[in-house]
Amino acid sequence: MKKLFLLAMAFVGFSFISNAQDIADNAIGLRLGDSDGFGAEVSYQRALGSNNRLEADLGWRSGSDYNGFKLAGLYQWVWNIDQGFNWYAGAGGGLGSFSFDVPGGKDISDTFVFAAGDIGIEYNFDIPLLLSLDFRPEIGFGDDTYNNNDLDFDIALGIRYQF
Repeated sequence: MKKLFLLAMAFVGFSFISNAQDIADNAIGLRLGDSDGFGAEVSYQRALGSNNRLEADLGWRSGSDYNGFKLAGLYQWVWNIDQGFNWYAGAGGGLGSFSFDVPGGKDISDTFVFAAGDIGIEYNFDIPLLLSLDFRPEIGFGDDTYNNNDLDFDIALGIRYQF
């Protein structure tokens, strides 16, 4: 039974290696989505191997009565579906801070941390353009129960230049 298990694990490992593809060493661009009120994010991806990478996203928002930022970091695994079309999954987390003025003179502010998952699809064009659509559930942990101690679902479109 032990040998059968090891043989099955080796087969699964070789199948992942055979599906590996080269991903861009670097990609930078925008991630446009809900982002829990933080709007667009500047996004950077760095390849760690032929099928895994790190992604860092920085979102910020500023207005007359609202200021905030959110920094997310994710480790992702990438699998090829067909000729430049990939899917990926990952996990990570981040931190953020916000403050806003509520009518009546009360100010609300908080710094929070969050854990995140990530799953998405992407298309790698022959030119150095990468388009992606991903789903990122996030669970926040902060002092203010108003905004950050809950589960948020973030869906976004990514547009990145590869180099």
